[in-house]
Amino acid sequence: MLAGKHILLIIGGGIAAFKSLDLIRRLRERGAVVTPVLTSAGEQFVTPLSVSALAGRKLYRDLFDLGDEAEMGHIQLSRVADLVVVAPATADLMAKMAQGHADDLASTLLLATDTRVLIAPAMNVRMWDHPATKRNLAVLRGDGVAVAGPNDGDMACGEYGPGRMAEPLEILEAIIGVLGAGPLAGRRLLVTSGPTHEPIDPVRYIANRSSGAQGSALARALVALGAEVVFVTGPAEVPPPEGVELVKVQTAQQMLAAVEAALPVDAAIFAAAVADWRMASASDRKLKKSKDGLPVLEFAENPDILKQVSHMGKDRPALVVGFAAETDDVLENATAKRLRKGCDWIIANDVSPATGIMGGAENAVTLISEAGAESWPRMGKDAVAAMLAERIAAALGALQSQPAADG
Repeated sequence: MLAGKHILLIIGGGIAAFKSLDLIRRLRERGAVVTPVLTSAGEQFVTPLSVSALAGRKLYRDLFDLGDEAEMGHIQLSRVADLVVVAPATADLMAKMAQGHADDLASTLLLATDTRVLIAPAMNVRMWDHPATKRNLAVLRGDGVAVAGPNDGDMACGEYGPGRMAEPLEILEAIIGVLGAGPLAGRRLLVTSGPTHEPIDPVRYIANRSSGAQGSALARALVALGAEVVFVTGPAEVPPPEGVELVKVQTAQQMLAAVEAALPVDAAIFAAAVADWRMASASDRKLKKSKDGLPVLEFAENPDILKQVSHMGKDRPALVVGFAAETDDVLENATAKRLRKGCDWIIANDVSPATGIMGGAENAVTLISEAGAESWPRMGKDAVAAMLAERIAAALGALQSQPAADG
């Protein structure tokens, strides 16, 4: 995917710098040429030898190194790359970029380049939430700088919140997306996400605890791989991802209509937690307490969106993926669900209260297909999304390469 692409990787100073070593390895696995630049602060967290050895190339550190300038001047170094990546992008580096400072090699390269730039911010949650950082981020976005992350999670300082650097696979996908080299380029995919709200009366509704975080993360990962994504979402807690065709709905019936309107697509991933039931007839007035006892609520079954799409004829997507949130007998229930619905894959997870997965920042899933069950380790929802997006891309690529049937 990245064969022959030149990446200038600037490693800032932060505990997240260790992730950049893995990023170098993954970039090179995909054929990219990585030229590393290590800031003096970054050198406090990773060694020049480890960075240079993994990159297989000379490491650049000093703006005033005469030998480096004779070999390749910093202006030329900033312009031969196809993409400049800053990971981790500290609050200090972001401030320098936003204000146009050039007082060391990294900031000088960033000011001198006319190449696309991607940053992966990493800092304490309070630094990330500070108005100055928000202003700098807005300036950088306005200048066309692409941003990967940051994620929510535990900090090395003991705090929790946004500020963790995106995982190497997430940054890799963002790089692929920026370079337009994504394996899903030209593909149209559908993702459903979030809960549905089924009204009981004007002020009450039936819902569940889904935050929409996993569906939103998956849509971002697919966009990063070059896909055109139709994102149909119920009233989720998390904001929708950027770069998608956004369709907001409230109820299961509205979601079904939006899904049908989006077809045909190459793949459909149903991450939404659709309510199984709705009121047979929702009241147009608020239900009141009564001395005659509790009101009688009559339920009706909602449309089974996953099953309907799985059994479509010519408009059936080549790959249909469902999710199974279970609290007991997870593999057995999810395997039975795949067969009952007729989808190609089921992504199963245990959402019993003890796991903290429902509404949390992490997930532990098992991919169930005709080939069997493959359990993945517990990881952040963005990392799960990155792995699943790559598997979807590989599956669609394999389907495209199959010879057409005779007749």
